[in-house]
Amino acid sequence: MFKMRQDILQCVGNTSLMALRRIVPGNGSRILLKMECENPTGSMKDRMALAIIQAAEANGRLTIHSSVVEYTGGSTGVSLAMVCSVRGYPLRIVTSDAFPREKLDHMRILGAKLEIIRSENGRMTEGLTRAMIDAARAIALETGSFWVDQMHNKDQLEGYYGMAEEITSQTDGKIHCFVQSVGSAASLKGTGEALRRWDGRIKIIAVEPAESAVLSGGPSGAHRIDGIGAGYVVPLWSPDLADRIERVSTQDALAMVHRLAKEEGIFAGTSTGANVVAALRIAEVLTPNATIVTVMCDTGMKYLSRG
Repeated sequence: MFKMRQDILQCVGNTSLMALRRIVPGNGSRILLKMECENPTGSMKDRMALAIIQAAEANGRLTIHSSVVEYTGGSTGVSLAMVCSVRGYPLRIVTSDAFPREKLDHMRILGAKLEIIRSENGRMTEGLTRAMIDAARAIALETGSFWVDQMHNKDQLEGYYGMAEEITSQTDGKIHCFVQSVGSAASLKGTGEALRRWDGRIKIIAVEPAESAVLSGGPSGAHRIDGIGAGYVVPLWSPDLADRIERVSTQDALAMVHRLAKEEGIFAGTSTGANVVAALRIAEVLTPNATIVTVMCDTGMKYLSRG
C-alpha cells in the first residue's frame, strides 16, 4: 500500500538499485547503479542537504528567523533550495558560470538568491573553488547566516549512512566493491564507512578527474566533470577512505555518458560517467562474478545546455 507523504522532503532516499545490462565487465561481474536521480531534485545531494538542515535545527544553529548561505557547483544548491523552501529559510548561493544554466535556473525557481563568480572559460579550477568559498564565508559573516560549509560539515554524513543501509539491504549484503567520485568526499566517506562497518572486506574505490588528480598525488588542473575534483585535497578526505583511487578523464566520462544513454537508456551527468568507467576498470581486477555498486549521482536533465 502506498504511503501518503506529508511534504516533498519525505521523498528523499529509498532509491532503486539497478543492474547495467549491456555495459558490463568481461569477467561476469555485475555493476549495480544506485539511482539517485529518483530523489526529488534528481540528485543524491538531497540526502546531504536534508541531513545538514535537520542537524542545524536540532542543535539550535537554525531558528525560525535564520537564513542560510552556501557555495556550490549546482546540485547541492538545488537541494538546499528545495529544503530551505519547505522549511522557510531564505537562501543565498554562491556559484559560477562554470556550471550548467539548468542548475542555476533551478535554484532561482526554488527561491534562492544567487551570486555568480566568473570562471576561466567555463572550467573547474582550484582558484574558482576557493573564490566561491571565500565569498560564501564573507556573506555569512556579514549577515549572520547559517553557513552550510559542505567541505567541512560532517552532519551530511548521516544522509549517506542511509544510502549505505539501502545498498546492503538491496544486495542482501552481497557486495564486493563500492565506487564513488569525490567532490567534498562526503558521499564516499559516509557510504564507505557504513559499508565497511557492515563488512570490512568491501573495497572502497575513489574516483577523481585525471586532469586534476590531486588525491593521488597529481597536480591541480582544470576539468569539466561537474561536482567533483575541487582542485585540492578537501578536508573530509583522508587516504584511508579508499582502497584505491581511479583517475578518469573528462573525455572518458563524457563518452560513457553517451554510452549509458544509447545502450542503457540512462541519461546521467559526467560524474556518473566517471563512476561507471572506474567500475568497469575495477571489475577487471576483482574475482569473476563480483558485485560492484556505484552511483548515478544525478540526472542528465541538469546538463542539457552543455549539448
